[in-house]
Amino acid sequence: MNNTKSNQENILFIAWAAAIIAMFGSLYFSEIKQYEPCELCWYQRIVMYPFTVILGIAIVKKDYWISFYTMILSVIGALISAYHYLLQKVSFFSDHAPACGQVPCTGQYINWLGFITIPFLALIAFVIIFICSYLVWKKTKEAAS
Repeated sequence: MNNTKSNQENILFIAWAAAIIAMFGSLYFSEIKQYEPCELCWYQRIVMYPFTVILGIAIVKKDYWISFYTMILSVIGALISAYHYLLQKVSFFSDHAPACGQVPCTGQYINWLGFITIPFLALIAFVIIFICSYLVWKKTKEAAS
């Protein structure tokens, strides 16, 4: 039983670390590299930034039930990131993209290896948080029954 709690804490820590890296990565791009975020980038930040606090508190308080809520929020963030990535990389979506504000959502500040863009990095972080949250939620549910 104690090993399961330690394992859950480690998995929750991985989710928290992904959120911290994503937050500081987005701040690096906007504050140091001076890349102005588009509207969809702001929505992704709105979902990502609270994870740093929520998961941090959950680790300290050993509240593993929070994983249910972080699972739901990470899906919302992943959907926004996936849509943003499709706007950037799939011509059908970019041709039919609505006006996104002062900075176009189809713009690509980075394009590493031909496919890694900022929304792709956010998507990876949301997927990591989802997987970790799911694993913690599943173990917590099993331990409760």
